[in-house]
Amino acid sequence: MGEILFIAHRLPFPPDRGDKIRSHHILRHLAGLAPVHVATFADDDDDYAAEADLAALAASYRMVRRSKSLALAAVQALALRQPVSLAAFHDRALADYVAEVLATRPISALYVYSGQMGQYVPEGFPARLIVDLVDVDSAKFEAYARKSGRVTGWVEMREARLLAAEEARLAARADITLLVSPAEAELFRSRLPIGSDADVRALCNGIDSAGYDPAAVVPEPRMIACRGPRLIFTGQMDYAPNVDAVRRVLDRILPRIRTERPDATFHVVGRNPTAELRARHGENGCYVWGRVDDIRPWLAGATHALVPLEIARGVQNKVLEAMAMALPVIASSEAATGIAAHDGEHFAVAGSDHELAWMTLALLADPDRAHRMGQAARRFVVDNASWTAALTPLTGIVAGQHSAARHAA
Repeated sequence: MGEILFIAHRLPFPPDRGDKIRSHHILRHLAGLAPVHVATFADDDDDYAAEADLAALAASYRMVRRSKSLALAAVQALALRQPVSLAAFHDRALADYVAEVLATRPISALYVYSGQMGQYVPEGFPARLIVDLVDVDSAKFEAYARKSGRVTGWVEMREARLLAAEEARLAARADITLLVSPAEAELFRSRLPIGSDADVRALCNGIDSAGYDPAAVVPEPRMIACRGPRLIFTGQMDYAPNVDAVRRVLDRILPRIRTERPDATFHVVGRNPTAELRARHGENGCYVWGRVDDIRPWLAGATHALVPLEIARGVQNKVLEAMAMALPVIASSEAATGIAAHDGEHFAVAGSDHELAWMTLALLADPDRAHRMGQAARRFVVDNASWTAALTPLTGIVAGQHSAARHAA
């Protein structure tokens, strides 16, 4: 086996958000197979603080600060008739690095992480190509469009349409296209052109159940200082579906819970909370903590996880992490999708605001049931969702024979 080129839309360090956690573990696995060259973007100073971790792992790398504004990306995308997502992640310096590595190193496999990075694969690329879309982004933008007004909805539907075409193009070129769950892979297959022979597979996420172990973590003092039930929601808090989920809790679910349990508090933990969310810190039992160095003490300090996502693709790491920490999880059906656990045993799945509030109150009223659910959740993760097990197929995926006919497509 020769060397590997890994192209990702975000630096896989530190592994502190869903997409970076997956890319982090995949990159480490690839580095155990062969020398890996990495082309990626840095979002902020925290990413540059983790550059040494990338340097220690990669045979070579190029990390470029992503500073292009969304407005500029939109103008470029309109002019080029391409998705805004592609324009936002286009950078000449990164393209030059990719071309240099392919020209000077014995690259036998190219791993593209996230669809917007497929633009860096040159025409006629002769070696093995793996495209990890993770989620079906075009379907996500369709969901956004259905919830938006006329103008925003038009923009988002345009993005969905053009992304669907780009996803189909990449699948036609790739030896293997990966999605994060069997359900997401089946959804993607159903959206491909009739007659497509794309090889589409699921490569599931895992969890570090040894690291996410409540017995080995000291609860965050600021959490346990809040008496009464402590509900937690974690994630990147400038990401629209996460913002919508928190807004849903604060406006529609938490008031119902606090009618019967006025001592209940809701804790939002994750980087870059929007100004809207920061303004609600301290309001009616809500605490917005922002970025933290380690999410585990905050999960250890919570009593329940409440994850009412309305738009979700793939597998939610926030749900797996809470389950690994033996928290009883109350989740929407969207948030639970892709996790092969049993409703009522490993977590509680509900649909409407009323059902989510009612299920939360039911678990608060029955601590023994909540404890059993948390323990069952942890056993499920330990037995079924380790990263070692999840990434076992990756070695064969990367090392397989390439398809010259598909690369010529």
